[in-house]
Amino acid sequence: MRALIAFATVTGVPAMVLAAAVNLPTDACDGPHETVLRAQAPLPVDLSGARAAWLDAVHLRWAGAPMDGRFRLVGSRDARLVLAEGEPVRGADIALTLDVVPPLPPASARQRFSHIGEGPTLAVREHDRSRLKALHQGQVMLLREDMRGRTLAATAVQVAGALDALYVAAGSVPDLGAAPTALGTRFKLWAPTAQRVAVCMYDRGDAKARLARAMQRDPRTGVWSQSLPTDLTGRYYAYLVDVYARGRGIVRNLVTDPYAVSLTVDSARGYIADLNAPALKPPGWDATPTPQRAAAPTDMVIYELHVRDFSINDLSVSAPHRGKYAAFTEPGSDGMKHLRMLSDAGVTDVHLLPIFDLASVPERGCITPQVPEAAPDSDAQQSTVMRGAATDCFNWGYDPWHFNAPEGSFATDAADGAVRVRELRAMVQALHRANLRVGMDMVYNHTAASGQHPKSVLDRIVPGYYHRLDADGGVERSTCCENTATENLMMAKLMIDSAVVWAYEYKIDSFRFDLMGHQPREAMERLQRAVNAATGRRIHLIGEGWNFGEVKDGARFVQAAQGRLDGSSIGTFSDRARDAARGSGFGGPEEVARARGWIHGAGSAAQADLVRVGLAGTLAGYETLNRGGVRQPLARIDYNGQPAGYASQPGEVVNYVENHDNQTLFDNNVIKLPIDTSREDRARVQVLGAAIVALSQGIAYFHAGQEILRSKSLDRNSYDSGDWFNRLDWTLQDNGFGAGLPPARDNKGHWALMQPLLAASAAIKPTPAEIAWTRDAFLDLLRIRASTPLLRLRSADEVQRRLKFEVNGMLQDPTLIAGELDGAGMPDAVFDRVLYFINAETVPQTMARSLDKQKAWMLHPVHRAPGAADRRAAGATYNPEDGTFTIPPRTAVVFVLER
Repeated sequence: MRALIAFATVTGVPAMVLAAAVNLPTDACDGPHETVLRAQAPLPVDLSGARAAWLDAVHLRWAGAPMDGRFRLVGSRDARLVLAEGEPVRGADIALTLDVVPPLPPASARQRFSHIGEGPTLAVREHDRSRLKALHQGQVMLLREDMRGRTLAATAVQVAGALDALYVAAGSVPDLGAAPTALGTRFKLWAPTAQRVAVCMYDRGDAKARLARAMQRDPRTGVWSQSLPTDLTGRYYAYLVDVYARGRGIVRNLVTDPYAVSLTVDSARGYIADLNAPALKPPGWDATPTPQRAAAPTDMVIYELHVRDFSINDLSVSAPHRGKYAAFTEPGSDGMKHLRMLSDAGVTDVHLLPIFDLASVPERGCITPQVPEAAPDSDAQQSTVMRGAATDCFNWGYDPWHFNAPEGSFATDAADGAVRVRELRAMVQALHRANLRVGMDMVYNHTAASGQHPKSVLDRIVPGYYHRLDADGGVERSTCCENTATENLMMAKLMIDSAVVWAYEYKIDSFRFDLMGHQPREAMERLQRAVNAATGRRIHLIGEGWNFGEVKDGARFVQAAQGRLDGSSIGTFSDRARDAARGSGFGGPEEVARARGWIHGAGSAAQADLVRVGLAGTLAGYETLNRGGVRQPLARIDYNGQPAGYASQPGEVVNYVENHDNQTLFDNNVIKLPIDTSREDRARVQVLGAAIVALSQGIAYFHAGQEILRSKSLDRNSYDSGDWFNRLDWTLQDNGFGAGLPPARDNKGHWALMQPLLAASAAIKPTPAEIAWTRDAFLDLLRIRASTPLLRLRSADEVQRRLKFEVNGMLQDPTLIAGELDGAGMPDAVFDRVLYFINAETVPQTMARSLDKQKAWMLHPVHRAPGAADRRAAGATYNPEDGTFTIPPRTAVVFVLER
């Protein structure tokens, strides 16, 4: 308490004087995450929301307020406002009278703040505008009063529009965070509404503070800074921020730096580092090149992988490295041998699920539950797993805590900020040496917490700014968690600056953006320019372009969503062919079981159309025959009331049939195929799904384990289902099926459907022979895709000119799809023509092509190779006498005309 009093005694001293003052007492630096310095007076329930918003520096709109009465802004630096309907406000130390003005003309302002409904637009008078920055440093309320000054209504005001306009210069500050040099260490933190900020320094991550120094506020940018004449590399730091928090009052927050580049254990304090320091680089880091394997987005073949999944069960990895970044540095492990095999066949990128600092895994003392041996349909396994889920070592990691720092649970020593940096780099280096580019899953659309929660960072520095708010001032949660507002200047800057750190400092080659449709296209394009400029190379961007929530249909800005990224070269995941191929996974258990996909052999003409949409790159303008025999662009084909084709270029589409979300393809097939389907046919159906992706124009995307029949024992959402349900076995002995009923949390409503399937595990679960065959057939598909750029065309014009579904429409059986690619005039095409067939039926199918009589069609060289995995595919035939092709059941086959 002594430090709190001592710090408070200097509150009347100007910030510039404080910055040069003697050291402050350090007790507060070791204290709780929040200390309430002055609690605000309770507000009546009907006055506690924030139903008004700043539209810019001087204009506000108050939703639903009548036009009559007097409007005023009142503020109290010490949070002393007392409000009651019918009474004059008390405790204000600043009051600004507002004028009712016509609505603002810019469409962008109306769109950005569309969640604030109709109501009067108010303006701060010219002579009061110089007081606005001071106003925002305390409690602020917007009042509607009668002529006697009695309160008729009141609301707090959403601040983002004002802070963006008042502190626009902050967007150009290049060096937020901690920067050590031989001459000293400089700290910068953007906190424009804070009243005081101090930096705390610690010799170790678990040590008591050795120094607390007040920081200086720049009134132009709202950035607080402090420079110390010592190189503090290797030390740790945090900030004390005195700021008004709505509903709390004036609080002192002990908070980490959102720009911290590393952390101590459990993210308690930031780590001071120059990322260019040799001590933070594995040997050979600077000299290790990035693989040059993706000259265009469509060259990418992506393999999505979780760091812990990769090695936690791999006994060929040394025990201390299992589940860690360091596992990738053991080239002789089964996992790394598998990745090199994939790389040699054609995988270009390993995309890692979140490796930034995340909030859900304890970095010290996490547990691995001892799961009991039980029947394949028992609920005992999931019961044990879920009892320890909050403290175990596993989570997907979609709960960001610090965007710029590596996650510590993947490091061999989470307490040492240098280790996580060095080991993550060593992982990237090892993958690069395996000729694999490295992609990273970026989750800027939400944070793990907001408000005064201990794991909230942004909101405890600039309350109410970084998160997207609803009409009443609450944080939107449509993404799952606390939605961020990347339409706001400094949240977009944080996202862009963070991506630059990962691309430049860690040599990340490509990024996948979680729920990218919740971010503005404009911000994503600025990010693209920034990472390219920083690295001097093209960093490929893909993301989930789903259109939902409070931003749906461009409600607040032009989204980085499906159909809204034309010409950007940013790719979005396409659900069109995915849903058609595997069948819907939504609805009740019976509905899901009935919703069979095209690969299950009972495909409809509508599903076949959507599979062809995917094969043609989901291009809006690509024209082909539909199931009715009518030639039309893909944008005219229906997908759940939306255009099936939406992309302008093939590089704007990511094709997939499985990723970490939802059930694996194997589990999906278990539910949708007849229970008596043979193991061999289950493997063949799995390969059909992979074939659709491998043969599609656009970016190819595969989930780790898809090639080895990976099962999560039917789990529909394994984000927190532990190592038990997320296992990978690189020895190909066990695919994970029959590990018990999946966790009740997201699956109990489907247990009645799942239990008999799991009980039949002995008949369904693949043997090592089927797993190995599936892997080898998958590798052959990769080799076929890599063999010719005809399967990786770079422009919509090229796709239209070269790809033809020549026998389709009303003449084609919907369970057999054929596509032909013309290599004429393409010097590097390797083949004159490529013709692929995908037969989803359980019987052979024949297709007669009269124009192909007396041609020299032959099987693709991969199919003809002595070691070809799928001997059934090698049995496909072409009869030159009548131009007839015969395709074996449940088989994908590629023929070529060689040059």
